[in-house]
Amino acid sequence: MEFFDLVKNRRSVRKYKDQHVNKEDILKILDAANWAPSAMNWQPWEFIVVSGELIKSMGDSFKAVVEKIMHESEETAFDEKFVDFAARYGGAPVVIVVLTRASEKPNVRKANLESTSAAMENLVLAATNLGLGTCWMTGPLHDENNLRRILGISPDKEIVAVTPLGYPDEVPEPRPRLDAELKQKVRWLGY
Repeated sequence: MEFFDLVKNRRSVRKYKDQHVNKEDILKILDAANWAPSAMNWQPWEFIVVSGELIKSMGDSFKAVVEKIMHESEETAFDEKFVDFAARYGGAPVVIVVLTRASEKPNVRKANLESTSAAMENLVLAATNLGLGTCWMTGPLHDENNLRRILGISPDKEIVAVTPLGYPDEVPEPRPRLDAELKQKVRWLGY
């Protein structure tokens, strides 16, 4: 797929087919993520590839947190459809948890988060290129302590994002871009 088409065709998929994703494709996706640019070439990212019963454990825990947030707040963006997605990660056969090195130094932490976000972008684009769906999720961070316990994540790692990975069962329509003509998001200086 041509690059600009790839960028515009990537979607946040929330429903997946019950279809195995082969390890070779997962490794291709993670290799693309590993080629992301990073501050000082630190390459601070790590990936945990999850399948099977651990996804159910993650989903059960996340669902409980989402339901608690829903009941405590009238201004929540969560609805019942999202609760179902959270509980099952959309039925995806694979979930990838993206980590970075934790740091107490604000500038290092920021650089690590930004670098790892670049790796995450490469990951979701590579998946799209292979016909696979993803959904860049930060919501599971509301359940970070349980996620760390379930997956055995050490304190020297920071969870950046989580994405289901699988063959899309439903592909959402593109959502309109805010300021699509970039009149408010771009300032030209001296050009």
